[in-house]
Amino acid sequence: MTDPAAPSTPHRAKPAAVRWAVGAGLVFMTGVGMVLLFLLTLATNNRALYEQNFTWLVAVNVAVAAFLLLIVGWIAVRLGLRLKRGKFGTRLLIKLAAIIGLVGVLPGVLIYTVSYQFVSRSIESWFDVRVESALAAGLNLGRTTLDTLGADLGSKTRVAAESLSRMPNASAVLALDRLREQLGASDLILWNANGQALGSAGLSRFDINPERPTQTQLRNVRASRVVTQVDGLEEGAETDIEALIAVSEARIKVLALVSPPNFGFNAEPRYLQVVAPLPRALVTDALAVQVANREYQERAFAREGLRRMYIGTLTLALFLAVFGAVLLAVLLGNQLVRPLLVLAEGMREVAAGNLAPKTALTSRDELASLTRTFAHMTQDLADARGAVQKSMEQVDAARANLQTILDNLTAGVVVLDEDGCLHSVNPGAERILRTPLARHMGAPLADVPGLEAFASGVLQQFERFLGEQTPPPEGGHWQQSFELSANGNTPFDEGITLIARGALLPNGERLLVFDDVSEMVSAQRAKAWGEVARRLAHEIKNPLTPIQLSAERLAMKLDGKVQPTEQAVLDKSVRTIVDQVDAMKRLVNEFRDYARLPAVRLAPIDLNALVRDILVLYDNAAVPVRLELADDLPKVQADPEQVRQTLHNLVQNAQDAMAGQPGAEVLLRTRRSDSGKWVRLSVLDQGPGFADHILKRAFEPYVTTKTKGTGLGLAVVKKIMDEHGGRVDLANRMTEGRVSGAQVSLSFAVAN
Repeated sequence: MTDPAAPSTPHRAKPAAVRWAVGAGLVFMTGVGMVLLFLLTLATNNRALYEQNFTWLVAVNVAVAAFLLLIVGWIAVRLGLRLKRGKFGTRLLIKLAAIIGLVGVLPGVLIYTVSYQFVSRSIESWFDVRVESALAAGLNLGRTTLDTLGADLGSKTRVAAESLSRMPNASAVLALDRLREQLGASDLILWNANGQALGSAGLSRFDINPERPTQTQLRNVRASRVVTQVDGLEEGAETDIEALIAVSEARIKVLALVSPPNFGFNAEPRYLQVVAPLPRALVTDALAVQVANREYQERAFAREGLRRMYIGTLTLALFLAVFGAVLLAVLLGNQLVRPLLVLAEGMREVAAGNLAPKTALTSRDELASLTRTFAHMTQDLADARGAVQKSMEQVDAARANLQTILDNLTAGVVVLDEDGCLHSVNPGAERILRTPLARHMGAPLADVPGLEAFASGVLQQFERFLGEQTPPPEGGHWQQSFELSANGNTPFDEGITLIARGALLPNGERLLVFDDVSEMVSAQRAKAWGEVARRLAHEIKNPLTPIQLSAERLAMKLDGKVQPTEQAVLDKSVRTIVDQVDAMKRLVNEFRDYARLPAVRLAPIDLNALVRDILVLYDNAAVPVRLELADDLPKVQADPEQVRQTLHNLVQNAQDAMAGQPGAEVLLRTRRSDSGKWVRLSVLDQGPGFADHILKRAFEPYVTTKTKGTGLGLAVVKKIMDEHGGRVDLANRMTEGRVSGAQVSLSFAVAN
């Protein structure tokens, strides 16, 4: 049950459908009470219905009245609480409900008072002495009439029986039809002493087994010669159908003794049965008087109970009417006040910033029209605010998308204000510059430790760019490369090369985008070295063989033809030429191998078996090689020939690094990665390790620590591993804070 005084709002009140359902339920309950009251009034006028249903009808009516009383009480309590809280419209609702309720209750009380007096006096007037005497006289008159008819038919039947007493059975049976017409009877039957039908006239002739008189009736007839009785007028006809049957079956039955014709010993008495119908009008009047007298006696006996029943029914009708009137008054008052409550509640919500859809009443009166106008105005405001919020959400979504893009860019993006201070950075910028730039937000870029030179170059580029054209052209930008070297004042482990681009944002801020192209530069440098190696192998290798042959031929031609001192000089010069030509050939071959590595041919191989095969070649080496291979190692995708070449280069480099070092050894180790997707082959030595500047550029050609090396060994290893889709890592082995050797690790993908 909703509060009749509460407005329907989207957030706190029930929907209009629920409210109408509650109102309809109240109306239904009131209607049920009226219907039950109507049935109760019918029961008071219908004795059969009264006896069957009056009790439960009264109980149901009392239950409905009690339920309505509870609802009225609950509504009164709610109104009292609302009045105490000072809810808007409560006083107006109470006044309207009181006015409408009084309009319905006061006439009802007046009608009840008059009806009470009328019913009390009317019931007393029903039970008058003259009415009772008239009913008794009517009953006596009916009985006398019936007795007279019975006596008349009995005397006629006795005369007919005497006329039959002188006739034999056969003649008597033939005379029955004539006697029936004389007596005006509907049926005649002649019985013998044993109760057997000798003959019949009228309806009984078609009855195979007519109803026999009892022995008691026969004895009475022998004693009094004639017995008369009236059938079909017994008391107890309660319905119209029973009364109609009684009228149709009412009759006078006479049984007379037919004396035997002589006084012989074998003569048997006979009995004549005559049945004549009673007049229909007489029977109807007799039954009416009989029923009226019975009802009069019953109601006279229950006079006080009848009075209480009528008064109780009247009082219950008053209660139902009063409660229904009060509920109807509250509902109607709520309908009048509700538009004002809806407007007041809506205004409070709008004032609080709540622009949710407001209740709009559908009735056609002016107040309902005002609520619809207010709801439309609120909806327009809500739509306008929704459009603004949607635009803000789109802006926020675009900002979030932009931030996501910036966070996932590999390039660095930095926004500087007009003074060169950091406004925003993305993770890519911190990763490339190896500096937590987010900690320096709002500070000048030049104040970030290690980035002073980079910041100076960037600001100079912006000043030059802004000084060329004012304002800068739309879409204009500058682009410059920066070499950031590794030293003690920078966060870089090795020098990096940046390609930076700058542009001016619409709000006057400066956009700086840069990327680390160190690997690209390294790849370009390796490609350039490959081209140099190819040219050297082509341009230098061809003249070396003629030079060597010419020197050897010159030594052979002049051998023994010059003085000993000149011969020594000649031999030394020729040997020097031949040795240098061999060195040049080796250099050219290394460049050729670097430039013309064969195409990789990947296949699943057992890396442990390949390492064991290679180890055989170092059995008698000055620096021994020791194995530490993992068990159950999966096969890897690799080119066996290129892996052998790579491993030979690494083992040779390790042995060269430990030349002349007693007790030193090279360790070959295989391990599987934690993810299970890679197999790592590591070559570890106990030499001096890599210098810092070598670690930073170890894979570039012509970078080496050997006095006679070309620096192509690790470059070739890097190129081979790149073509394998693997990787190579260099590191120094540390023991107690000092370098104890070098470690080169090759990572191969596990074969599927």
